[in-house]
Amino acid sequence: MAVDFDVLVIGAGPGGYVTAIRAAQLGLKTAIVEREALGGVCLNWGCIPTKALLKSGEVYETLDHLADYGLSVEKRGFDFAKVVARSRKVAAQLNAGVGYLMKKHKIEVIEGDARLEKGEGAPKAIIALKAGGERTVQAKNVILATGARARTIPAAGLEPDGERVWTYREAMTPKAAPKSLVVIGSGAIGIEFASFYRALGADVTVVEALPRILPVEDEEVSAAAKKAFERRGLKFRVPANVKSLTKSKTGVAIEIDVGGKAETLEAEVAIVAVGIVGNVENLGLEALGVKIDKTHVVTDKHGGVGVAGLYAIGDVAGPPWLAHKASHEGIHCVEHIAGQTPVNVDSPIPGCTYANPQVASVGLTEAQAKAEGREIKVGRFPFKVNGKAIASSETEGFVKTIFDGKTGALIGAHMIGAEVTEMIQGFVLAMTLEATEAELQATVFAHPTMSEAMHEASLDAYGKVLHL
Repeated sequence: MAVDFDVLVIGAGPGGYVTAIRAAQLGLKTAIVEREALGGVCLNWGCIPTKALLKSGEVYETLDHLADYGLSVEKRGFDFAKVVARSRKVAAQLNAGVGYLMKKHKIEVIEGDARLEKGEGAPKAIIALKAGGERTVQAKNVILATGARARTIPAAGLEPDGERVWTYREAMTPKAAPKSLVVIGSGAIGIEFASFYRALGADVTVVEALPRILPVEDEEVSAAAKKAFERRGLKFRVPANVKSLTKSKTGVAIEIDVGGKAETLEAEVAIVAVGIVGNVENLGLEALGVKIDKTHVVTDKHGGVGVAGLYAIGDVAGPPWLAHKASHEGIHCVEHIAGQTPVNVDSPIPGCTYANPQVASVGLTEAQAKAEGREIKVGRFPFKVNGKAIASSETEGFVKTIFDGKTGALIGAHMIGAEVTEMIQGFVLAMTLEATEAELQATVFAHPTMSEAMHEASLDAYGKVLHL
């Protein structure tokens, strides 16, 4: 069988389509298979449209505080259908943008569902085409970028029905805004939806099985976030285990166990945000001998899966389940295939939660650094004494830095407050360049900016803080 492409990418999310673009840039004849929509879950049903919703919620919530700025408005309100429509319009615009990029780089887009079989060298793909029929494609290299989907727990009733029980997908396009809801899971997805619906006035309770919300974040940030969210009216049951969920025509009843005590939560809707599972089914992976661990493909440092010519990147290849991590892995993988020295796959990966207030972090938490036996220096600086934050009435939150006490290397940074998801990149770049405390302290930060808190937190770790 003739070889059709140098690289065939299966899945056109932010991992897959970026990988395909980089392959084309490297002169490799490339095709990409997508069964749904270019941009994948992230662009169409995740990262991007949720930020559009969150922005609407943020603006609406700000109207409650106009007096802080010497302003007033006679009446406020929202048209929920238009809020959702704006979110969908944003997703559609970016979906079209990905389509343009595929044409620009002469990447063939094959619309359909692929499964793999043993081929000549790399596995061949048999694609059930959307338009009908099948197409068999043989490539020199196949890269799986099939992503993941929301985890559900049918045994406990945590199975989406589109009416009373939602995942992130249903939560983005309801016909009306619920007046009450329970969010099960307090990771980034759960907290973002809780924040959005609370901003529109819903009664929201978040249930988390682990001892604290945003459990992957530094403990200080998690605690500060919980207090900040509670001030906005969010309610929490932590730690609490969901025992069962039952539905009625008017809502849901959720039985939970909180410290050995039974409790029933009632609401119009429940959002299930208890993690994700990799899309590994019906791809023919088992027959090829691909190792799968807890729904995720096991890979080496280049994305190889132990089968000649087959690779996996992004969510299907395991945590952290982040779009930018998927893109980064994909670029590394295809540069490795092309025989180049690839980008460093171990570069620090930031994490962001776009709630109100925002949370952002990179590197080790304080607890993780101590668990590794490191001698550390920790700095903190609150936004309440930052000039720009005071002028903007955005004084909630702080910046926390963690340095290796022996080398001075920045090994962790954690932030909560307004627009920290934009500021975290400064610390990511510093860690990528292996900056030390001396270099961060010598960096000139523009005044007045919120980012000055980053400088002060770096100074504070070494007893040199200026404005506190």
